[in-house]
Amino acid sequence: MYTQLLFCPSTLTEGNATYSRSAIQRLFSNHKVAHVLPYDSPSSSELVAGTFFENRTSRSIAGAQEKYSLVLEKNKLRLAQPGESGQYLLKPIPTLGRNKHGMPANEHLTMQIAKQVFQIETAENGIIFFQNGEMAYLTKRFDYNEAGQKLAKEDFAVLAGRTPQTHGINYKYEGNYLEFFQIMQQYVPAYAVEASKLFKLILFNYLFSNGDAHLKNFSLLETSDGDFVLSPAYDLLNTEMHQAEIDFALQGGLYPKSQYQGKILNQFQQLGKLAHIPEKMVERIITQMLANPSEVERLIRNSFLDESAQKNYLQSYQGRLKRLKYT
Repeated sequence: MYTQLLFCPSTLTEGNATYSRSAIQRLFSNHKVAHVLPYDSPSSSELVAGTFFENRTSRSIAGAQEKYSLVLEKNKLRLAQPGESGQYLLKPIPTLGRNKHGMPANEHLTMQIAKQVFQIETAENGIIFFQNGEMAYLTKRFDYNEAGQKLAKEDFAVLAGRTPQTHGINYKYEGNYLEFFQIMQQYVPAYAVEASKLFKLILFNYLFSNGDAHLKNFSLLETSDGDFVLSPAYDLLNTEMHQAEIDFALQGGLYPKSQYQGKILNQFQQLGKLAHIPEKMVERIITQMLANPSEVERLIRNSFLDESAQKNYLQSYQGRLKRLKYT
C-alpha cells in the first residue's frame, strides 16, 4: 500500500502525503477522500475481477480501455451499483499494451501538464491506489452538474455521423482536424472563442505525442444556457510510450493533404487560417505552447512514472518541441 507519498496524487504539488486541499476542492467537492480505494485491483484475483466485471458490463462507457464507474458516498469512493450513475471513472492498469503499468501515470501527467502549464480546461483527475498497491487513473465526469443533473454531450464521431456501420471499424480515425472546426461552426454559437480552444488542444496533442486524439476523444458539452461549447479535454496521454509513434491520430492529418505546404509549424498556421482563427490569436497560442519547458520538466519529475519512463516522456516532448521550433 502506498502510505508515504511525496507529491499530491492529483496536482503533483510537493509536500503532500495524500490529496492536497486544492485537489479535495476540485476533484472531490470538498470531501476528504483517501488516496487508497477499499478494493484490491481487478488483476489481483478472480473474485475481485468478477466484482469489477459486473460493474463494467452494467455501464455504457465508450472506449477500448477498461473503465469502471464509481460513486462518492460521504468521504468514500465505491463501485456503482446497477442503476446508479457514478460521478467518477476509474481506469486501472490495462491488461494489454507496451509499458502498460505506466499508462495511468502517463494519462494523469499529460492531463496535469495541459491544465497547469498551458491552461487547457480538463476533466478533473488524479492517481488513486488499490489496497494491493497498484495505481489507477481517476477522473471526475464533467457531463453531470453539481446537482447531479445530466448535461447533453456529443462526441465528434456522432456529430460527424460516423459509426462502425457507416464507416467501418476505423471510423474514429477517419477524416482530418479541419473537419472538427467545420462541425463546430454548425453547432457552437461562440465559435470564435471555442475554435481557439480547439486549435490549442490539437497543437497540444501533437506536442505531447497523443496519437489517439480521435473523433470520440473530442466532444461538445451543453452549458447552463442551453448552448454548446467544447468540452473539457479528456483521454490525453503520450501514446508514443505505448505504441509506434505517429504524428496525428486522424488518417487525414490536419487538413486535406493537397493543401499541405511548409514545415509542421507552417501547417499549424495554415490550419488556423483555414479555421478562420485570427492570425494574431494563432501566433499567441503557438508562442504559449512553445514556452515553459521548465514547468513541463518539473511536473514530469513529480509524476508517478518510474525514472526510466520519466526520461522517455521528457525526450519525447523535447523531440516534438524541437520539430515545432526548427523543422
